[in-house]
Amino acid sequence: MASNSSLLALLALRCPRCHQGKLFSHSALNLRKFDEMPEACQVCAQAFEPEVGFYWGAMYISYGFSTVIVAIVGVMLYFLANDPEVWVYVVAVAAAVLLFTPLMFRYARAVMLYAFGGTRYDAGYAPRAM
Repeated sequence: MASNSSLLALLALRCPRCHQGKLFSHSALNLRKFDEMPEACQVCAQAFEPEVGFYWGAMYISYGFSTVIVAIVGVMLYFLANDPEVWVYVVAVAAAVLLFTPLMFRYARAVMLYAFGGTRYDAGYAPRAM
């Protein structure tokens, strides 16, 4: 069932126009194919790449996500591990960023598409329940 909330649809990685079609073809756990997106929504045929090179801007969003991870891991280590040596910070931050890379990639693209893709939710494109 389609949700009228664009925030919920973004969090579920769904199409910005119909809130039904999946933005990504495979699971985030599939490390070989986690980045594959269909060219268009399977439900409403909305193009997922509005123009060539559209997702270059998602790198800045991903950088912001990485910065938040670095800050959270750093603060947690400082308070929970009693300010360990620098190498512990480096290894922990690198491991956390690598672990979350598939999700950061996906959500950076989704935020980019929702914020700058020029498409808004239209209930007319959502499938009708019978």
